[in-house]
Amino acid sequence: MASNHPINFRTGFGVDRHQLVKGRKLILGGIHIESELGALGHSDADVLFHAICDAILGAANLRDIGYHFPDTSSDFKNIDSAILLKKSRSLVLEKGYLVGNIDCTVFLEQPKLSGYIPEMSVKIAEILEIDHDAVSIKATRGEGVGPVGRGEAIQAYCSALLYKK
Repeated sequence: MASNHPINFRTGFGVDRHQLVKGRKLILGGIHIESELGALGHSDADVLFHAICDAILGAANLRDIGYHFPDTSSDFKNIDSAILLKKSRSLVLEKGYLVGNIDCTVFLEQPKLSGYIPEMSVKIAEILEIDHDAVSIKATRGEGVGPVGRGEAIQAYCSALLYKK
């Protein structure tokens, strides 16, 4: 049933997980993280940017990151995920929405991320063209449980709020 009241706000949720391996850089929120292990993926495997892409795309009902940037395409091989986030933001803008805020959590056993979070937050705010205060990033560990806890994987979650421009 159609409503006479337009939806002025939308929420979305994104999640991404990548295997950790030797011989790859660990890029998170567009920042190089000093680590012996890096995330394995078709692109630069930035799980935080990927989760944000899925959250904002989902909120705008634009499907997911894999639909727009498939890992079967050589166009996206080793691509900087900041480009994917910028393109995702553009798709959301085309649909008439702006990003209000995002709230993210990264799961990584090691290294500790707290020292990197301010720089990641600034970079994300710049790409999404939102206030720094509208970007929340938290980090936690797997506490020895599951693939993250065993140091085999990195995972990120993101919720996003969009509003009509």
